[in-house]
Amino acid sequence: QVQLVESGGGLVQPGGSLRLSCAASGFIFSYYAMNWYRQAPGKERELVATISSSGSITNYVDSVKGRFTASRDNAKKTLYLQMNNLKPEDTAVYYCYAPHSHSWGQGTQVTVSS
Repeated sequence: QVQLVESGGGLVQPGGSLRLSCAASGFIFSYYAMNWYRQAPGKERELVATISSSGSITNYVDSVKGRFTASRDNAKKTLYLQMNNLKPEDTAVYYCYAPHSHSWGQGTQVTVSS
């Protein structure tokens, strides 16, 4: 069974930074691309970032470009999202997603507030 376990969420002030992690198991992690999504209350889930299997190619939604960086450590089977200069509008539950196996993590709450 594919399993994705997220960690690293929390409460941060505007302008602060946070790094999310997603530990993967149940598939050959290094073979496949991974995604980060987020969902705020009352809003649709949106794709935030994509990363290729090697980590060499990343793409981001316009609202986070220049502030967020997706990366991965294939030896540790872990996906990361480094979030810098956080804004209140970044507040959401963040999810990792494995497209190949159509599997979601449980989500981790990120709250950006003074």
